[in-house]
Amino acid sequence: MIPLPDLLAIVGIAGVAALLVGAIGLLVLIAARRASIMLQVVIVVLSTVLAVGAGTIAVANAMYLSEHDLLVTGWVVVVAGVVALGVGAVLGRILVGNTRRLREIARAVGDGQTVQPDGREGTEFAALADELADASRRLADSRAEVARIDQSRRELISWISHDLRTPLAGLRAMAEALEDGMVDDPARYHAQMRVQVDRVSSMVDDLFELSRIQSGALALEMEQVSLFDLVSDAVAELLPLARARDVTIVESRAGDLTVTGDARELSRVVGNLLMNAIQHSPPGSRIEVTARETGDAHVALSVTDAGGGIPEEDLAKVFRAGWRGTPSRSPSEAPADPIAAGAGLGLAIVQGIVDAHAGGVSVRNVPGGCRFDVTLPRVGAPA
Repeated sequence: MIPLPDLLAIVGIAGVAALLVGAIGLLVLIAARRASIMLQVVIVVLSTVLAVGAGTIAVANAMYLSEHDLLVTGWVVVVAGVVALGVGAVLGRILVGNTRRLREIARAVGDGQTVQPDGREGTEFAALADELADASRRLADSRAEVARIDQSRRELISWISHDLRTPLAGLRAMAEALEDGMVDDPARYHAQMRVQVDRVSSMVDDLFELSRIQSGALALEMEQVSLFDLVSDAVAELLPLARARDVTIVESRAGDLTVTGDARELSRVVGNLLMNAIQHSPPGSRIEVTARETGDAHVALSVTDAGGGIPEEDLAKVFRAGWRGTPSRSPSEAPADPIAAGAGLGLAIVQGIVDAHAGGVSVRNVPGGCRFDVTLPRVGAPA
């Protein structure tokens, strides 16, 4: 057993020698912090080998070993150092390869490409590569969504421009006719001008509502609302219009259905769905409005019309701003027809309001027509 004084002497000599070499290696590593990973790995390995060698030789020399034994110890340290440097160089090449692969992935992400790691990276680098791959997929989805929104916005501007041009042209023509005194019945022209102004005002209101929804500025005043009251009020408001078009509205409801929401905005949802159904229902048909509980802490409102349904390829487009199912997007020629006052934004507004209430809206074809279903959380349902 080594005596304690000798052990302390060995530890002290080896520690001082190793600390001196380690400090020099640390300074060199700091100076080369901007160098390649390969060089930094070599510096770390070389510093470690030199620290071990310096401590070993210092202790061996202090123990008054023979010159032969000291030379053997030195050669052992040199051989071990060379092997360690070789292992360090291999490790450095692996690290350089991993960083090069990550740089390629990052460049591909920056170029808008969707990348997939090939599994050649180490554990930590593989985790980083997976994160970059997920980021590339999210960016690709975001770019596709932005492109879709931009295309939808372009179409909406085109459609709104077309719809505004018609009433504005009519207003200009009637105003010029009144100015020139070429009108035999000014009162009739004034009435038509008022209808056209109401039409333009309705378009502007829809655009303002849609912009609030899409910008997240829709402020809801939440309260307990009876779904029956919403339906009854909307039916009562639109019943004269339905009768004028020879369309019957039938209500069907069961149970006490109460939801938490903004009464004014939800009334707009029901009114827009009914207006859409009346617009596409032929004379002599009927519209069915049903309210029921779904059994999963939600209530459902369904509006079914007899308008012949929607082509299957268009079902996914009905809630897009500005989309219309009719070939012509021009307003109706009937000057007093308020249905033609919209800008094709009603269903987009419906979806935005329902989404803001943590609900859902869908459409599907039924025999003879189509059905819109709105689901909303019941009072007390978990958010």
